[in-house]
Amino acid sequence: MTEAGQSAQFTKDVRAAPEDAALIRREFSSWLSTHLMLDPTKASDVVLAVNEALANAAEFAYVDASAPGLMHVRADYDGDKAVLTVTVADEGVWRIAETDHKNPARGRGIPLMRALTDRAVIDTNHEGTEVRLQWDQIDQNCGSRTT
Repeated sequence: MTEAGQSAQFTKDVRAAPEDAALIRREFSSWLSTHLMLDPTKASDVVLAVNEALANAAEFAYVDASAPGLMHVRADYDGDKAVLTVTVADEGVWRIAETDHKNPARGRGIPLMRALTDRAVIDTNHEGTEVRLQWDQIDQNCGSRTT
């Protein structure tokens, strides 16, 4: 368990494929429970938001590529500020299939990430896409989000 005021970090580079996204979700969840003492609801919110970013990278980043490229996951906990920042990045070009725009069951991941975080920023450029998720006041006794 990370003591108050200490920092912790998680980094992984994996293929942007569904099975690798699932593996990273499990490893990140384990890291989170090892380093931060969050109540179960808050921990689930954090893991769900990160999973959405991973799933989007796995599904959309390399749509036109012959094989999945890489996605890079980094979590930084700043113990002095009690801030958790998770970044999921890829070098692909996100392209959402035309049929996805017409399917009402699709398109909920980004609004969900925004609802579960204090800040969710998506930057896309010619080098790829970076999703940055941030939670404030994440500390040893962090409870549920009240917004």
